[in-house]
Amino acid sequence: MLEQNKYMPDSNRIGLLTSITLLALALTRIIPSPAFNFELQLPGFFLTFPFNINTTMGLLTACLTATGMDWLLRGHPSLKGRATFQWWFLPTLTAFVISVPLSILPDGTAWWIGFTVSGLLLYFVFLAEYIAVDANAPHYATSMVGLTSISYTLFFVLAVALRTSEARLFLIVPGLFLAASLTALRILHLRLSGNWEYTWAIGIGLVCIQLATGFYYWPLAPIQFGLLLIGPLYGLVSLAINLGENIPAQRAVLEPGIVTAVCWGLTVFIR
Repeated sequence: MLEQNKYMPDSNRIGLLTSITLLALALTRIIPSPAFNFELQLPGFFLTFPFNINTTMGLLTACLTATGMDWLLRGHPSLKGRATFQWWFLPTLTAFVISVPLSILPDGTAWWIGFTVSGLLLYFVFLAEYIAVDANAPHYATSMVGLTSISYTLFFVLAVALRTSEARLFLIVPGLFLAASLTALRILHLRLSGNWEYTWAIGIGLVCIQLATGFYYWPLAPIQFGLLLIGPLYGLVSLAINLGENIPAQRAVLEPGIVTAVCWGLTVFIR
C-alpha cells in the first residue's frame, strides 16, 4: 500500500489546485465583463480582435494551472530535479480549452453541468500527469491511455466551441494550430518512449489548420466541423506512432485511414 501511495499526489495539494482553477473559471460569471475591440489597420486588411473578461480569465487560468501543476509535481519522489514542463502543458491546455465552452454556455443547468464536468476533467488530468512522471508506477499504462483520450477530446471540444462561437478565421487558426500541435506532441512523447517529435507535431498542426481553413467556409454544424478535424488529427498521430514503431507502411496507414474515414462518414448523419 505504501509503495503504491508514493506514486499518487498529495490529496490536499491536488484538491487545492483543482479548486483554485475552478474558482478562476467561475469568476468569469461573477465579474462584470465589459467588452472592447483591439483594432489593427494593415494594408488591405482591417483586423478586429475582441477582448473581454472571458478571454483574459481564460489565459490567466491557463497560466495559473501551469504554475499549480509545477507546484504539485515538486512533491513527486521520482522527479529528482527534472524539468516539469512536459507534465504541465497538457493541464494548461485543458484549462484554456474548457474556458472556451464555459464562456459561451448559457446560465443555468447547462453551465453547471459543464462546470462540473470541467472540474472532473481537470482533476483526472492532474492525477494522470502526476502518475505519468514515473514509468514504473502501477497505473502508468492507465494514465497514458487516459491522457491520450483526454488530449483528443480537448481538441474536439475546442474545435466545436470555436465553431459555435462563430469566431473569425484568423482567431480560430492559431488556437487550433496550438491545440493540434500540443496534442500530437504529448501523445507522441507518451507512445514513443519519451521522444520529442517536434517535426511531426508541427506538421500535423499545419495540416489541421489547412483543413480548418477550407472547412470554415462550408455550411457545417459545429459537431461536423469537429469530426472533420479530429479524424485527420487522430489519423496522422497514429501514422507517426506506427512508423516510429517500424510497422510496414501498408499496415501503418490502415488504422489511421479507417478512423479518419469513419469520422468523416459520421458527418453525413449529423445536421
